[in-house]
Amino acid sequence: DSPNASRTVQSGREADVQESRYDCDVIIVNYNAGPFLARCVSSLPDFVSRVIVVDNGSNDDSLALLTQVCGDSRLQLIRNDRNLGFAAGCNLGIAASTAQCLLFLNPDCMLHKGSLQRMLDVLQSDPAVGMVGGLLLDPDGTEQAGGRRAIPTPWLSFVRAFGLNRWSSRHPNLFSDFSLHKHRLPDSPIDVEAISGALTLVRREAMDAVGLWDEGYFLHCEDLDWCMRFRQSGWKIRFVPEATVI
Repeated sequence: DSPNASRTVQSGREADVQESRYDCDVIIVNYNAGPFLARCVSSLPDFVSRVIVVDNGSNDDSLALLTQVCGDSRLQLIRNDRNLGFAAGCNLGIAASTAQCLLFLNPDCMLHKGSLQRMLDVLQSDPAVGMVGGLLLDPDGTEQAGGRRAIPTPWLSFVRAFGLNRWSSRHPNLFSDFSLHKHRLPDSPIDVEAISGALTLVRREAMDAVGLWDEGYFLHCEDLDWCMRFRQSGWKIRFVPEATVI
């Protein structure tokens, strides 16, 4: 055997050992996502324990396309006969999950290689971190709003509603928006007040302490509510700029 072949086998074993440290289920709430759903699931790394797709009464071909493309034994489908909302769908996925880490992922997201591993490494590096998010990008590579943000206080909401954030470059302390995507991208993971429900990795221990998603929200703001509750319970929320998703 050549030395290069030996090194290749060794590196493969090291990768297997590295990935065996992760115990992570992925929960995807689907509603008429079409071909995006199959692309999303196809982007997930092999070490994921289970992929739980909660379908909220879709009437398109998203589930048919998924089962055609992804004949994965890890795939579990939960079919609702109506749209129960995002928070309720997430909670159904939680009930079916057994992993110690749970990734909530929107069906129109595609993870870049290594992104979930990096998020898990950050989550496991600090026991005080209960939630981790990554960098949400448009297909053209620009950062989307919402992936890193502050809690929208009454003043920040007033600034957003009346367009006062156009003066944020001159007076950042006074007129900054609660979405931080126009701020300089940090060089390393940082703690933030809130991330997006489109890409949310949580520690089960923290979730058990904080409670489930609030089903009083049908769609939107449930992720902000959850972030607030995590921080009120003493858990850190960390944004990982090198963990990218389209």
